[in-house]
Amino acid sequence: MYSRFNAITVSTITIFIVMVLASIEPLEWSSYLLHQLGTLLFLALMLSAYHYRYISSRSYVFASLFLIIHVIGARYLYSYVPYDDWTQQLVGVRLNELFGWQRNMYDRLVHFSYGLLLFIAMVESAKSIFTIQSTKLLVAVALMMNMSSILLYELLEWGIATTLSPEAAEAYNGQQGDVWDTHKDMALALLGGLIAAGIVLFQTRKIK
Repeated sequence: MYSRFNAITVSTITIFIVMVLASIEPLEWSSYLLHQLGTLLFLALMLSAYHYRYISSRSYVFASLFLIIHVIGARYLYSYVPYDDWTQQLVGVRLNELFGWQRNMYDRLVHFSYGLLLFIAMVESAKSIFTIQSTKLLVAVALMMNMSSILLYELLEWGIATTLSPEAAEAYNGQQGDVWDTHKDMALALLGGLIAAGIVLFQTRKIK
């Protein structure tokens, strides 16, 4: 019990520390605050889910990792995360040059991480809410939760963008001129979920 509580405490404190550091001169305050409002709402949802035993401490830790990735992206408006500079300093390689990317790919990482890191929380919450026992059915429901939630997020993001100026909307959405940006984001979230689903099914089969 103590170790589970400790993991929750450490994860939550880490998120707040990263948020404080990310709030030091972000690139654009209004878009940053919009993103961080979503961070706080999501964190409150995860804390409530853990409190009412819908998810485990393991799921909460994975969700915290996703939130940290998101907060870093919000700091740089996603489109300007200097990961090339970071990898250049660490290993002497610039990822955009290595893979031939023409845009900043950090937002793709965030959506992929959404599917991958939140999948266990979706499986556990589906089991608690719908009292499903079959692992295969739980995985199927979790994948539907993955797809529907990312769709709702993209619709919400679009709705918010319509209230902003064209420049602010571009900064908030981070499309970088890609007309298929929303479709690719949803596809990557689904890919992350599919990989996590494969891991869950493999672990379940291995236990049996």
